[in-house]
Amino acid sequence: MKKQDKNHLGEIKMKRKYYAVKKGKKPGIYRSWEECRAQVSGFSGACYKSFLSEEEALAFLQDDENQEMESDENTMTAYVDGSFDKNKKAFSYGMVILFQGKETYFAEKYTDPALASMRNVAGEIMGAQAAMSYAVKQGCKKLMIYYDYEGIQKWCSGEWKANKEGTKAYRAFYEEKKKVLQMKFIKVKGHSNDKYNDMADMLAKSALGIGDGSFLWKAGNQWVRQLTDKG
Repeated sequence: MKKQDKNHLGEIKMKRKYYAVKKGKKPGIYRSWEECRAQVSGFSGACYKSFLSEEEALAFLQDDENQEMESDENTMTAYVDGSFDKNKKAFSYGMVILFQGKETYFAEKYTDPALASMRNVAGEIMGAQAAMSYAVKQGCKKLMIYYDYEGIQKWCSGEWKANKEGTKAYRAFYEEKKKVLQMKFIKVKGHSNDKYNDMADMLAKSALGIGDGSFLWKAGNQWVRQLTDKG
């Protein structure tokens, strides 16, 4: 065999992918598409992805371990949502924290031009990051994040590739926080009369000055709820 041919075969071998099967007949890492396909073909809800390194493939599978997390009395729960004002080119997040029998409300507005192009998704990301930071600050070891935009979980799990600077930064932020915090993501349907999701949505709008008056700014990024006859 010619040296050139050997080099070519070596390059092909080096570029062989790692196929991580998260949901399939037998989850795991496979070195060929044929092996991977055998595990996902005909499997309802199959979830898999290819990577150039084994480390990335393992990280993709290990993220699922958090989804098995069981909550206890020391688990913090966060509902997050985002909003966008096209006239002001501003975005915001709203967050409701449920912890040790108390409800706490947060919201904040941003005008970063680089992130504003992502509209309300930028707010969703900032909300998820705010939840992670707050949980760590409070010394929590477990956090459940309720969200309504699927990228909030999928950029972290690796199911969606982070292409933009904002999503790359979010993925890196998550990777750093998961070293000290176990997290579980739970999707809720937006605008479906879910009490706390609706509250997070209104908090995000309030931060942009387009809320309904049910929340008032307190200090920093903290807000207070105006109780009504309806509660």
